[in-house]
Amino acid sequence: MKSIKELYRIGTGPSSSHTMAPRRAAEQFLARHPEAAAFRVTLYGSLAATGRGHMTDRAIIDTLLPTAPVDIVWQAREFLPFHPNGMRFQALDTAGTPTDTWTVYSIGGGELAEEGVPPRQAEEIYEMNTLDEILAWCRRTGRTYWEYVEECESDDIWDYLAEIWQAMRESVERGLDHEGVLPGPLHLTRRAATYHVRASGYKQSLQSRGLVFAYALAVAEENASGGRIVTAPTCGSSGVVPAVLYHLQKSRGFSDARIYRALATAGLFGNVVKHNASISGAEVGCQGEVGVACAMAAAAANQLFGGSPSQIEYAAEMGLEHHLGMTCDPVCGLVQIPCIERNAYAAARALDANLYSAFTDGGHRVSFDRVVEVMKQTGHDLPSIYKETGEGGLAREYDPDK
Repeated sequence: MKSIKELYRIGTGPSSSHTMAPRRAAEQFLARHPEAAAFRVTLYGSLAATGRGHMTDRAIIDTLLPTAPVDIVWQAREFLPFHPNGMRFQALDTAGTPTDTWTVYSIGGGELAEEGVPPRQAEEIYEMNTLDEILAWCRRTGRTYWEYVEECESDDIWDYLAEIWQAMRESVERGLDHEGVLPGPLHLTRRAATYHVRASGYKQSLQSRGLVFAYALAVAEENASGGRIVTAPTCGSSGVVPAVLYHLQKSRGFSDARIYRALATAGLFGNVVKHNASISGAEVGCQGEVGVACAMAAAAANQLFGGSPSQIEYAAEMGLEHHLGMTCDPVCGLVQIPCIERNAYAAARALDANLYSAFTDGGHRVSFDRVVEVMKQTGHDLPSIYKETGEGGLAREYDPDK
């Protein structure tokens, strides 16, 4: 597996697959062809189907247009074989003749890949790639997940996670401070600030749940408005992990150092899914985004409360298992309905998974690795209309004016 630095990326919303990765691809292609007289970029499959709502065209045009004119071609009905999120960049001469063509794919979490070409930007640094292997290592050595991360990562990993936590905290706090309506035809009102105020009027048990909702909504709304967030594991699911950790630090007084370790553990679980299955909504549906985020947050919370490696694995397994089959059906192609609400609900479910696991000894029948395997197969079995194309489910024939 690669570094968890490849999983946690600071960037701007609303989508790691549709916004962050296309911008990175455009930057790389521009660096190769600063002399181009014009550019043509063809978007395929899911990337084209919901690209306008995700501002894919703006991300590419803003990058390339200062150098030369840009023509965006939308091919929503054509899916390239390697991945549903395909892009084809062409540099054109003054006669409009292509001088170079590059096909690249957005595979989730802001990462790019080329068919048959290993990703050049990151080396494999984790020798063990499954939770079964890592859990056995924990039992054998008496150590836990964050210590395995520390052993595999470079010396600056804690400084990196400190930067990640700072960005996460800021996204929560900015979201709580912002009010008004989110961009796009849905005219969706921001709710984080209202939830935060209302939560203070409840008794402690309900107040706790209301605050978690508010924190997750805050980040998800920042993402939907194109704000600065951290992929955890994606932009569309970026509210879950920050909400849980922000709430636990505020309510329980956990130190920053312990939060960093919880982030390391969460990143390890997310990494296992990314390596063995997918975190791309276009490939496996929302189970790979919000479901994985819930698993990451559940693992992090259980570790903070002193869970054993087995209990942490069980919490994460529940977080993912009970999102199996979740479709990715963004209304109007925007990361708003049902995405924002799902972040809040998944954050609460992560805390429930932590609590459930804490009442056990960590023993259970279905392993995290097995759930990851099932998630991958389920994602492949889902029809394409339920994988970020905006053609099925809640997105089907939705009229924002009614």
